[in-house]
Amino acid sequence: MGNTYNPNPITTISCERGFTLLEGMIATVILGIGLMGMGAMQGFSLMKNVDANELNGATILASDMMERILFNRRNASSYDGINTMNATNCNTIDVNSQRQARGDCLQWDTMVKGARLSGVRGTVAVSAEIAPIVLKQRNVAITLTWTDTRIQRTRSVTLNSIVSPN
Repeated sequence: MGNTYNPNPITTISCERGFTLLEGMIATVILGIGLMGMGAMQGFSLMKNVDANELNGATILASDMMERILFNRRNASSYDGINTMNATNCNTIDVNSQRQARGDCLQWDTMVKGARLSGVRGTVAVSAEIAPIVLKQRNVAITLTWTDTRIQRTRSVTLNSIVSPN
């Protein structure tokens, strides 16, 4: 069995399989296009992650104030008109009769101004008593508005709840 002689060496070469330079280049181009697409998706994903973090922070701030009002539900009307952009924001709440509402306002004002949101503004609106009046319910709306600095658009979160004194 030893050495076998092949009289036609050309057939031996043509039977070998492998990649040509052209196939390798095509594979490299396809891989490059795929990697560029993944890079674009990564940037989009990062932008949406930042949006989600801002929205989450604003929602937490609004929820905090709503919980404060629900805890002090008998005095819900005291929170009406809170606006963190107003310099005298909490001074309109009587410190003697509405100490808790005044403290809640001051704490929330500090948290809103300390939030990592550009141009953030928090407002509270409490309606007059809604029907049926005997229940003494009020609609409370808390709104946080801020500016998305990357694309210069205004964003906001509003929480609404009906508060009953009992």
